[in-house]
Amino acid sequence: MMILSGTKFQIKVWNYLKKIPKGKVKTYKQVAKGIGMPKASRAVANACGKNPYAPKIPCHRVIRSDGGLGGYSGRGGIRQKLKLLRSEKVEI
Repeated sequence: MMILSGTKFQIKVWNYLKKIPKGKVKTYKQVAKGIGMPKASRAVANACGKNPYAPKIPCHRVIRSDGGLGGYSGRGGIRQKLKLLRSEKVEI
């Protein structure tokens, strides 16, 4: 089991991200609703951006509501996010 180090909010977001199945994506807004804070989509995006555990905690599976990729804090940045999503057969 991985011990997470971050704020209570970040850990809540990261634990939720671990439940997003491979090959599926959610929007920042859907994640915010999923953790019971429907107005916190921007804060969710910030928590994803601070995720030091990527790609083990799959923040690459979170995209913008308009279909845009958003950002990616893992090594390789946005190109790597796209590569990870394509490897999981996500249509982007």
